[in-house]
Amino acid sequence: MTNDFLAFAPISAAAATDPASALLDEMMARVGVDGLAAALADPGLLALVDQHAAAVRDALADAGRPAGAEGLAAYARSIRAAAARMGRRVPEPGEAPVSGAAWMAADWHLLRLVAVCMIADEAGVF
Repeated sequence: MTNDFLAFAPISAAAATDPASALLDEMMARVGVDGLAAALADPGLLALVDQHAAAVRDALADAGRPAGAEGLAAYARSIRAAAARMGRRVPEPGEAPVSGAAWMAADWHLLRLVAVCMIADEAGVF
């Protein structure tokens, strides 16, 4: 894992009372931290995550939802549910790939969730 202190990071008060923020915090801990760190170190992976982020933004716009905490959390829930139906799982915190090569080979749903985390981070949701 790229952040050894993640398990000890305090959860914001907003996340404790807001289910959408709590879900996004969880996704950041599960895939976002490691996926974004790998993407920032690998231009090809960053381009791939950017493409996923564009698709997330388009899907939210098509649904008439803003790219804020509520919309992103709903999207992340749908990706997680679809992955579960296909027998795929979202890694626990600390279990996500850490290298760019491993992320390039990661399942589609993991890259899409990293993109959700990137959008949430850009939007200042955290």
